[in-house]
Amino acid sequence: MIVIIDNYDSFTYNLYQLVAKHTHVRVIRNDAMSVKEIEDLRPEGIIISPGPGMPKDAGICVELYQKLEGRIPVLGVCLGHQALAEAFGGKVVHAGEVIHGKPATVFHARKDLFQKMPLPFRAARYHSLIVEKTSLPKTFLIEAETETGAIMGMKHIEYPYYGLQFHPESILTPEGEKLILAFLEICKENKRA
Repeated sequence: MIVIIDNYDSFTYNLYQLVAKHTHVRVIRNDAMSVKEIEDLRPEGIIISPGPGMPKDAGICVELYQKLEGRIPVLGVCLGHQALAEAFGGKVVHAGEVIHGKPATVFHARKDLFQKMPLPFRAARYHSLIVEKTSLPKTFLIEAETETGAIMGMKHIEYPYYGLQFHPESILTPEGEKLILAFLEICKENKRA
């Protein structure tokens, strides 16, 4: 089972539909359960959805990354990606422009989630905030960026935590399902370990 943490965002249900094609999914609002209660469900993985506002306003999302200490793989999408950075000391800042429903060209290193992705690929951006590259702790690897160097994908080097600033569940990310499948495979491998 995969738990999706819903940050009160309509994109949560696009994520649900995409993931539910491949495994059982349970959606939980970001303020409905504690980290321990979620961990007690024994999910194979957790996806933190997009949503409005700043990571500090996203219920248990920042705390979840900190308290799980890598025991369960987590994929953060948009706000979930920003919460991942903030959980370990990174800063979330204004992007300089509001980017809603715009496709971007994403370049990557063909690692982890991106192994089966075309290089480059098109991805949907819906955000006005972004992880500040210079504040990102050395515990992260930047795995995907735009042409201008905005972080689009990152990975924690010790824990199975991944962040995507763009929306893999959007129709504007035609290859997005490959990213979800790669995360589900990481979850299965983690369960076997």
